[in-house]
Amino acid sequence: MDQKKAYLVIDLKSFYASVECAERGLDPMTTKLVVADPSRTEGTICLAVSPAMKRIGVKNRCRLFQIPKTLDFIIARPRMQLYINYSARIYAIYLKYFSSEDIHVYSVDEAFMDATHYLKLYNMTVKELAKKILKDIKDTLGLYATCGIGTNMYLAKIALDIMAKHAPDFIAELDEEGYRKQLWDHKPLTDFWMIGRGTVKRLAGIGVYTMKDIAMCDEKLLFRLFGINAELLMDHAWGIEPTEISDIKNYRAKSSSLSKGQVLPRDYSWTECRLIVKEMTELLCLELVRDHKVTDNISLTLGFSFGEIAKPISKSKTLTLRTSSNSILVRQMAALYEEIAEKNLYYRRVFIGFNNLEDEDLEQTDLFTDPQTMTRDRKLQAAALEIQGRYGKNALLKGMNLDNAATTTERNEQIGGHRCGSEAETEIRGGREN
Repeated sequence: MDQKKAYLVIDLKSFYASVECAERGLDPMTTKLVVADPSRTEGTICLAVSPAMKRIGVKNRCRLFQIPKTLDFIIARPRMQLYINYSARIYAIYLKYFSSEDIHVYSVDEAFMDATHYLKLYNMTVKELAKKILKDIKDTLGLYATCGIGTNMYLAKIALDIMAKHAPDFIAELDEEGYRKQLWDHKPLTDFWMIGRGTVKRLAGIGVYTMKDIAMCDEKLLFRLFGINAELLMDHAWGIEPTEISDIKNYRAKSSSLSKGQVLPRDYSWTECRLIVKEMTELLCLELVRDHKVTDNISLTLGFSFGEIAKPISKSKTLTLRTSSNSILVRQMAALYEEIAEKNLYYRRVFIGFNNLEDEDLEQTDLFTDPQTMTRDRKLQAAALEIQGRYGKNALLKGMNLDNAATTTERNEQIGGHRCGSEAETEIRGGREN
């Protein structure tokens, strides 16, 4: 008989905020702290709020101006590199207990672990092992974590998301029978992993409001509504998930892509936005060369000013060649921009993509392109990557990057659109610098 599976998924509580508390020698459970960049105005989103702030009603991902002015709290500016460093240290703790083959990093602060074959080795129950790991994280880094335990990855995730945060020891455990007994009637459905508002709305249209309703619903009706995704929905309604960590690690996508997006700091005119599109394309071309890839399909999505009625516009274009040449791809992306962008509107969001990526050995030209130009461009881009790797991303810039509307120099100093510094900063309390 096969051994019963045992999965753990561990999540760091209010990760960014907890790291900032740990760096200050403070307890995140009692310290009122938010992670936000007040230099972006009071409308900036708080990337994280400490558990102490959540207990008094401050919601995660709120805007800074929504926090009562009378509240005494710390505003910590984001330090993305610091959080990445902490994440690496947490992963090192996991490696003390599991092989890397049995760990799936889901995000910067969350990871799945297959503990099935380790319980006998450590002579522990799965919950005892979870407690030991959580204690190790707390003793080593001063961070609190929650843990979901399940007989498959889905149940472990549900135990984490819905139950663990309410448990005295921050650990919750589910098997298929327990899932049906405890959560079949749980509302709202959006609390369940991989169920969004759109799915909930469509289910409500047929009178389905709980996981039990889904389990009892006519399969043909669900397939008409959701297509092949109905199979996943029905499996999850019964607490079934056949995918294992080994399947994830062995998965290879049929096609791959690279993309880059940003929300602009203000409303941009047609000319200014065109500059941003060129800058972003240049940066994405460097990533193509770095990854030794080429593309034959580009895409562009533009979002208008928050005051505009117009909906976002998007279009893709298949090229007659496959390349990583920045001179070619910038020209093609600029042409795509000029085709879809309206000159009398203002822009706030830009998203570009390179699709159908292939290895650079499969680079192809056409009758109108000089192969030597493509080779020269790739060599220049490789040289630029080497210089940036040695002296920093802003060591080599183009004239357009110095324009007042340009964002490359600033974004080169960011990670994920946020400040990447790891150094200590002047502390701000309740919006006032001390």
